[in-house]
Amino acid sequence: MPTLGIDLGGTFARAAVVNEQGKIVAASKIPLAERSPSAVVESIAHAAKLAVESAGTPVQFCGVGAAGQIHGDSGVLAVAPNLGWRNVPLGEMLRTRLGFTVRVVNDLAAAAWGELNAGAGRGAQDMYTVFVGSGVGSAIIAGGKLVHGAGGVAGELGHTKVVPNGRKCGCGELGCLEAYVGGHNLIAQTRELLASGHSHILMELTGGDPARVTPVTLEQAAERGDPEAREIYERASLMLAIAIANQVTVLNPARLILGGGVLAHCPGIRRRVVEGVQAYASMTSREGLLISDAELGDDSGLIGAALLA
Repeated sequence: MPTLGIDLGGTFARAAVVNEQGKIVAASKIPLAERSPSAVVESIAHAAKLAVESAGTPVQFCGVGAAGQIHGDSGVLAVAPNLGWRNVPLGEMLRTRLGFTVRVVNDLAAAAWGELNAGAGRGAQDMYTVFVGSGVGSAIIAGGKLVHGAGGVAGELGHTKVVPNGRKCGCGELGCLEAYVGGHNLIAQTRELLASGHSHILMELTGGDPARVTPVTLEQAAERGDPEAREIYERASLMLAIAIANQVTVLNPARLILGGGVLAHCPGIRRRVVEGVQAYASMTSREGLLISDAELGDDSGLIGAALLA
């Protein structure tokens, strides 16, 4: 029987009815007008209703991929930086609202499961997935199974520390990888440079408008020779490359799957990550390693969440 997959980000709630083969039957997308838990639950319910009605088939199970740290199988989001949530019982709220079984997992766990079963990871048993978008997330699959960890938060690459007492992260802690490499934080650092007035190239690229700053803007400024933009860019690229290379050394995956908007739209950063894995992962851990781009794009989390339901 088809199941319902939900992808909950910081801006949209997406819903899809997915069949047993990991194919989307019908989908919908609803903007999050408000970010309070009750308002988000209503947005998810609306998206789910549209998808199920469009599919014309009943569902009994729902999987939710949510950007945040989740307490085991409780369905409680301990920290969801993009929504500003702490300790929100999303699973229980959705079960009450939707009227059927709901399983809440980390968004990267859902994406990795989607890629394993219907995308770039097909046929793999040991796989490491890293997405760099607004934030930085990863998921570990070992022996064909998701690795959750004792508290359910295994794979939180974005919240490993790279600078003691460094920049503040959306999780509330200091010096996280995400605070330097996540899309939101690349934008924040670039806007700080623009506001300083030291970058004529950034001024030219954006017309002085901070709203036009993106990670692509930073890459363009760095490639055009702006020294301060290049410092931000090279630091972020090196931090990300070493972090991923170290995980390859520790986990020894057969496949490394890369995805997310920053890696998709900033080819220079992606290239540095691949080169960094070759340079910094241990020689034995990278023997036979296949590095691939995520095949399912934005649908990986939807499909994976549904298959995990």
